[in-house]
Amino acid sequence: MLDLKKFEVWFVTGSQDLYGEDTLKQVAAHSEEIAKSLNGASQIPVQVVFKPTVKSTDEIYQICQQANVAENCIGIITWMHTFSPAKMWINGLKILRKPLLHLHTQFNRDIPWSTIDMDFMNLNQSAHGDREFGFIVSRLRMERKVVVGHWKDEEVLDQINAWSRAAAGWYDWQGAKFCRFGDNMRFVAVTDGDKVEAELKFGFSVNTYGIGDLVAVINQVSDGEVDKLTAEYAERYAVVEALRKGGAQHSSLRDAAKIEIGMRQFLTDGGFKGFSDTFEDLHGMKQLPGIASQRLMADGFGFAGEGDWKTAALVRAMKVMGSGLKGGNAFMEDYTYHFDPSNPLVLGSHMLEICESIADGKPSCEIHPLGIGGKEDPVRLVFNVAAGPALNASIVDMGNRFRMLVNEVEAVAPEHDLPKLPVARVLWKPYPDMKTGLAAWILAGGAHHTGYSQNLTSEHMQDFAEMADIEFVKIGKETNLYQFKNELRWSEVAYK
Repeated sequence: MLDLKKFEVWFVTGSQDLYGEDTLKQVAAHSEEIAKSLNGASQIPVQVVFKPTVKSTDEIYQICQQANVAENCIGIITWMHTFSPAKMWINGLKILRKPLLHLHTQFNRDIPWSTIDMDFMNLNQSAHGDREFGFIVSRLRMERKVVVGHWKDEEVLDQINAWSRAAAGWYDWQGAKFCRFGDNMRFVAVTDGDKVEAELKFGFSVNTYGIGDLVAVINQVSDGEVDKLTAEYAERYAVVEALRKGGAQHSSLRDAAKIEIGMRQFLTDGGFKGFSDTFEDLHGMKQLPGIASQRLMADGFGFAGEGDWKTAALVRAMKVMGSGLKGGNAFMEDYTYHFDPSNPLVLGSHMLEICESIADGKPSCEIHPLGIGGKEDPVRLVFNVAAGPALNASIVDMGNRFRMLVNEVEAVAPEHDLPKLPVARVLWKPYPDMKTGLAAWILAGGAHHTGYSQNLTSEHMQDFAEMADIEFVKIGKETNLYQFKNELRWSEVAYK
């Protein structure tokens, strides 16, 4: 699990010298109390760091410049306790490269009806001080999140929580490296895309490494390392008889363990945060990495099959955002449908590689033939996924922009056994209903590969998309196809 407490968001309060020393002392005291409260809130997974009140163009510029280069600063929360003339903010905001949250709050929750006077009014001016700040951010056409309400309100804390998690995912992408073993699956469109534009837009790089480079590392794995990992498999999973020590296919389990150890070594040595592979390029490998990909994902690596680097990067970001929350995040694919009018369902799965972090119960470690790839039978973890709210997210390259598409779904418990389906799988009902949800996804150009999340919401994903300055499209309970088509048309105009 990734520790988000190493990250900081800076709490920056705006004012001006007009009010005098006594008022500014009160502003500082109030700001420090709010920052301390936010930092101690259980909902917020990162550190909230109080910064001195900024009162001039130079002070604002300096704090933005410092935030840009501070190693662990992932964003800034701003609040105007009094009135902070917004032209002072122009130069600082122009250079700010970290995500911005504008907290529209005030220190006191209630108006002190019997004692309120002009001194109180001069001190507590957030109601119009934040509007002045809001104007200049809008005038600069800057993306930011606006959170409104008293700083102790649960809803306010939940919104800051979502934003801070998105900021952590965005920070993790900056300078990240993702590895493709082999190229994109031949002739497939949606999983490919412009890697140069992605590095410009998202901050991460994607480069291809020959499968021989990986095989060379796998071949150096010692028998002792394999012994240790196969013992871990036996302890952690329900390993089928054929794969156990002395079983007829135990050598295949050892081959799978050797692949996992080699892949982990390659990715760790290279500083990669995620990877993809393809069954069309396995030269020198005995089997397609199944359990290896599943376990590497469970340890935080992003992954997607068939060379899909965009989804591999998205899965990594989702794992960072969801760190510490109940539930998991995994590579997923819409595989087949149940079109029963009384109970329509989507069956999500993949050939092998669904992350065990979303498993309902103890996974079974099994071996079965794979009809593509032309290699030996691969070892994989087989499990069902628990019922509950979830979402599927996809990033697609629309040519002139990247689009993030999210479909909120409700996972359901399997009503029947699937004894002949030897893969991890999940059943869900897409919102707002089966036909509308699927039609909307198709109309928006959503990919067949997604990141599936049990612990993130559309709010997390929207905050993340806005930090990336990309289009965000949501399919949820309120989606109407007439309105949805219009939104897509309006986006085409906006991005031209």
